[in-house]
Amino acid sequence: MTRATAIVCSFLLLSGTIATAERNLVPTLDNQPDVCPEQPSEPEWMRNTEARDAYKRLLVQQIYRFQSMGRIVDAQSCACATRYPSWEAAEAVYFERYSTADYWGVVEATSHFRLQANELRKQAMPICEAAGNW
Repeated sequence: MTRATAIVCSFLLLSGTIATAERNLVPTLDNQPDVCPEQPSEPEWMRNTEARDAYKRLLVQQIYRFQSMGRIVDAQSCACATRYPSWEAAEAVYFERYSTADYWGVVEATSHFRLQANELRKQAMPICEAAGNW
C-alpha cells in the first residue's frame, strides 16, 4: 500500500512540475540566426507567396542552398558573404528555368537541388565548422 501511495505521489509531483515548466515557456518571435546574423532576407515576392504556391518558394530555397554549398566548396571558405550572398543568383535560375514549370516539374527540380546540396554539404560542413559558421 505504501509503495502504491509513493508512486501516486511521485506522479502527482512530477506532473505538477511539468505543467509549471510548460506555463513558464515564453514563445519568441525573434528569428535571429546563430551564425552570420547579417544574412540577406528572402526576396519580398517569396515571403508573400500564397500557401498554394509554397512549393515554388521551396524550390528557390533549395537552389539557394545548393549554390551556397557549392560556393563554400569552390572557395574552400565559409565566410558569411560566401555562404549567404544575395538571393539574385537563385532567383535568376528559378525565373530562367522553372517559373513556368508545372507543379510536378517544380517538385522534381526541388528534389534534384536538395540531393545535390546534400552531397555538397558533406564537403562544406567541415569547412564551415572550422570557420565557426556551422
